[in-house]
Amino acid sequence: MTREEIFELISEIQRHQSELDDVEVKSAQGGTPKRLFESLSAFANRSGGGVMLFGLDEKQGFDVVGVGNADQLQREISDLTSSEMEPPLRPEFTVENINNKTVVAVEVAELPADQKPCFYKPAGLKSGAYIRVGNTNRKMTDYEIFGYTSVRTQPIFDEDFVPNATIENLNRAKLETFLTKLRSTRPQANYLSQPIEEVLKQIRIIREVDGLLRPTLAGLLMFGKYPQEFEPQLVITFLQYYGTTETEKTPRGERFLDNRKFEGTISEIVEGAVNHVLASIRKSSLIEGLYRRDIPEYPEEAIREAVVNAVAHRDYSHFVRGSYIQIRLFADRLEVQNPGGLFGNVTIETLEEEQSTRNRVLMRLMEDLHLVENRGSGIRTMLSAMRNANLEPPRFQDKRSSFWVTFHNHTLMNPEAVEWLNQFADRPLNDHQRLSLVYLRHHEQMTNSDYQRLNHVDSVIANRELHSLVQLDLIQQHSTRRWAYYTLDVPAEVKIIKLPQTDEEKILAYVQKRRSIKRAECQQLLGITGIQARYLLQKMQKRGLLRLDGRGRGAKYFLLRK
Repeated sequence: MTREEIFELISEIQRHQSELDDVEVKSAQGGTPKRLFESLSAFANRSGGGVMLFGLDEKQGFDVVGVGNADQLQREISDLTSSEMEPPLRPEFTVENINNKTVVAVEVAELPADQKPCFYKPAGLKSGAYIRVGNTNRKMTDYEIFGYTSVRTQPIFDEDFVPNATIENLNRAKLETFLTKLRSTRPQANYLSQPIEEVLKQIRIIREVDGLLRPTLAGLLMFGKYPQEFEPQLVITFLQYYGTTETEKTPRGERFLDNRKFEGTISEIVEGAVNHVLASIRKSSLIEGLYRRDIPEYPEEAIREAVVNAVAHRDYSHFVRGSYIQIRLFADRLEVQNPGGLFGNVTIETLEEEQSTRNRVLMRLMEDLHLVENRGSGIRTMLSAMRNANLEPPRFQDKRSSFWVTFHNHTLMNPEAVEWLNQFADRPLNDHQRLSLVYLRHHEQMTNSDYQRLNHVDSVIANRELHSLVQLDLIQQHSTRRWAYYTLDVPAEVKIIKLPQTDEEKILAYVQKRRSIKRAECQQLLGITGIQARYLLQKMQKRGLLRLDGRGRGAKYFLLRK
């Protein structure tokens, strides 16, 4: 970490008068602080890691007070990270003299997914693993620990047999139709020529348990007669709220405008939920010739992909099998939440490129039934659909125990936004930069990843164009490197810009004031030749803006009466 980067972090902390989600502050004037293992564990488990800054005192407004003994501090942290943390950590130390006082920065890198969670060995995994929540450290729950350890091997919860269910609880007609389609598309697959029960066992729709054929969870969810008879919580719920919060009530005092539950097989609950959302959201009409086309508030393609992804990628482990997928419709947004965070090596930043399948059997069956067209393309489809509808990209949140997709319904480039952008007409901005400025009017901050997703560009282009906006004094950069984010540096309210009048506007204003205009008057008004004045007046007459009365020198132009 450079001296400039340490200055940036200190400045950011002092400006906020608070620690950050990726920066923790300790004084260390009287020696090495206690319980550093909590921060070391939390940052090692956090996406992007974090920094511990020693030598600032929170009680004194985060002033630089300096550490007591920088060498001892580094030795004791090194001993702690190498011998008492599991797995061992290798933090990077930077020592700087700031205002004649010693500040020590300790960078803790994020661990690879297959090594998490990092924990304090003397306390054990269950009591020594921590997670960063805002600017505090919290002990992990059993499920959060499971969420990390489960990625070390391929989960097979979708392959579990369903107790008490038998093959009779599957829809035989649907299974035969499914296998017929498979045989037609895979004529060389010899295993499909076996008896139906053998085929179903091989593709993990059923399993033989103690001599009985029982459906797997994936098989029941895809082909069951009524899956919720055995798994009542594996449903999708829909709640429509009156306002923008869950606490706002309707004028009649009701909390919800609508409250629904969708049951059945996966194809049935997806179709039912998507259709109900489409029926519940607002629509605008576009007239195209003799026909009218309804444009939904949110693109159907984006809604469908969000719901399908929620079903395909949710966690089906016993920890959260009692939890359901939730769809919440507010006045300003649509949220889709599923149990279980991101799986494997996928992060919020790499959603579009990386893929890791939690439920292999279920995903394969959904692909075979064309509920999922192309594995890994769902996120890109959502982004593209929202972009084509001139809406901002969906917001993705990995909360470890759940994953959220949020769609906002405000159109970024509306007339009011364009009017606001007019004040920067003299700045050399491209369309990407204009869109990002409008985005920042609605959001507190923007990262490089946000810019990439908004404008469909790579990191290099995003960094260059953001830096240009900083140089133009339109946005402000906070922190550096992986901690960098940007905020609007100009007023977000609309500034009315009076644009210069065109020649036609000047003529119309003159006629409105004096009732008519002659060619000579037009010549004098605009400072042009007589030929130019006559051409301009005749052009406005042909366009239906003016009417001509009289001939020769007495000819006058009046506003056209409608």
